[in-house]
This record gives sequence, structure tokens and C-alpha cells, in this order.
Amino acid sequence: MSESFLYLLTDEFYMQRCIQLARSGTGCVAPNPLVGAVLVFDNRIIGEGYHQQYGQAHAEVNCLNSVKKSDRELISRSTLYVSLEPCSHFGKTPPCTDLILRHKIPSVKIGSVDIHDVVNGKGIDRLRQAGVEVQTGICEQDCLFLNRRFFTSLTEKRPYIILKWAQSANGMMGKPGVKTPISNPYTNMLVHRWRKEEPAILVGHHTAIIDNPQLTNRHWEGKQPVRILLCSHPCKEDLVMFSEPGKTIVFNTEENKVSGAVHFVKVSRGNYLSETMNYLMQENIQSVLVEGGAFTLKELLDAGLWDEIRVITARSKIIDKGIRVPALPEARLLREAQIADNLIAYYGNPHNRFVVPN
Repeated sequence: MSESFLYLLTDEFYMQRCIQLARSGTGCVAPNPLVGAVLVFDNRIIGEGYHQQYGQAHAEVNCLNSVKKSDRELISRSTLYVSLEPCSHFGKTPPCTDLILRHKIPSVKIGSVDIHDVVNGKGIDRLRQAGVEVQTGICEQDCLFLNRRFFTSLTEKRPYIILKWAQSANGMMGKPGVKTPISNPYTNMLVHRWRKEEPAILVGHHTAIIDNPQLTNRHWEGKQPVRILLCSHPCKEDLVMFSEPGKTIVFNTEENKVSGAVHFVKVSRGNYLSETMNYLMQENIQSVLVEGGAFTLKELLDAGLWDEIRVITARSKIIDKGIRVPALPEARLLREAQIADNLIAYYGNPHNRFVVPN
């Protein structure tokens, strides 16, 4: 192996591979965190894995199970890289620390500590007390960002909130009272991938009436999100989202009832956003993609209920006498991407340390 290649095989290299693996579980493991693991012997990856499905094997288990029979004797002389602190408690699966100790792995390198009360350093302590060399903080900010949904829901006691809107080149969301497509077909596919990555998607009453959206990720394979409707008025019963497979939650000020797969939840008019967030946390909905109209977006922005904003700008489209987009709050531009004539800007809330480093 050349010296120039060996130079690349640093702790950061292996941790970035853990992060890459972990992302494959997006949309499948919530409310658990995303975790990737890599086992390395003498600068060679002999095993790797990630948490693939909620309730199933953790990353460490899948990593060790992937080691070939001819390499299994090397496990007890290898270093395990894992993007999140291994658990030390019994949940839906046994503790990963016990697995590590059973295989006599001498060294574990961790991206970020798991701040959940049942873990929060206990896994690290368990390993160190057993004589395992443990190093933490490798690519820490990248690992925190990877699990920004998980960490935010723990610290803020609410779902991680992603606001999304599409706008014309002159900053309009559409014409009043008229469904106005803005994104191109390729960007629409990306939006459906976003829907697959979050457990729930939310719109307001006006969007439901004017656009009558399906709120599914039909253009991207994966689990369908729970549909959420904020409805301060009596709801029309013929909305498409009510007939789509899967669950719909309607937060309203009139009644609590269940009608098929549609759950009506009563909230108070003056405190409906807070009560909505509390209910979603009780339902283990860790993150929400908001595709509401201007009113709903502004309500959430004014309340400070946002962590990311994703803005799609159709740079060749002009809308006259349209609905102006909400004013962008104090935000940090994370990155931009181009899909044909659509520019996609990703912003982070600078007050969320898991998104934007302090």
C-alpha cells in the first residue's frame, strides 16, 4: 500500500465512512438515531454496518456480522469506529457494549456522545472500566449534524422542524387562491425523497383547500409519512389526503375523534402550536417536514419553531401579483445545489448547535 494512500487512512477517514453508512438508515430508524460502524485492522476495513431499521440490529451488530470468516480472528486486535456512543442498556436489542466486550475489541473510537438519559456516557464508562481504550470527539460536529433530528427532539422536547417552500425568481409562492406549480419535475422527485426521510409532513388549512395535496412520497420508494393538517376551520371531508393510505392527523379547535385512518385532535386556539408539538412528541414523531403556505410558515417562523429551511427558487419563473414568501429569518446558509433551472438553498437555525456549530 502506498504511503500517499496510507496518509488518507486517518481516524477522520474511517469516521466519515461511518457517517456515510449511517445516512443509509435515514427515514427507517426514527425515533432511534442514525449510526454507522467500521471495524479496522492494520489500515484495512474488515467489517462495516449501520442501523438499518427501527427495532432491529444496531450498527455494531451489523458491522461485526459482516466480518468474513477468514478475518474473524482479527476482531480482537482491531479498532471499532462508531459514529455514536454504543448503548449499555437493554432496549429492543441487547447492549452493544456487551457485544464489544464479548469480542474483546481493544479500542473503540466514537464520533459523538449519546445525550439520551439512558446512555449519556454510560456506554463509554462501561467500556473504559473493562479496559477498552476509548477515544471520543472524532468528526464530532459532523456526527452531531447527522443526528440533528434525534438530538434536537431530546433537548427541545419537540420535533425537529424543516420548513420548505418553492418560490419564483421574484419571490412569490404562487397566485392567491390558485394552485401554482413552481418546482421542476426533477426537484419534485427530490422533495419526495425529503418526504421519505421524515416521519411526518405538515400543511395548513389554506394549502389543503387550494392545492388539495396527496402528501405522499409516491415518486420515491420508502415509508409514507404521517400527514398533518393544521385546521382552524371545519375541515372539508373530501380532501385527497383523507383517502390516501396511511395515517392523517388533523389538529383542530372543534373535536377529538377518529374516522378511519384520520385522527382529529382538539387543540386550543391560542396555544395550538405548542399543543401540536407536544402531541407529536407523544406519538414519537421526531421530525416534521413543513410544506405549508405563507401563513403557516410565518406562524412557525414567528414562534421560532424551525431548525432548517429549504428554499427552492425557480430562477426562470416570474409570478405577477402573487403571494410573497415569508421573510427569511436570521439563518446560516449551509449549502446550495442546482437542479436544471432550480436553485435549492439549505439554511440552518444558528441557535441550534446540532445544525450550526457555536
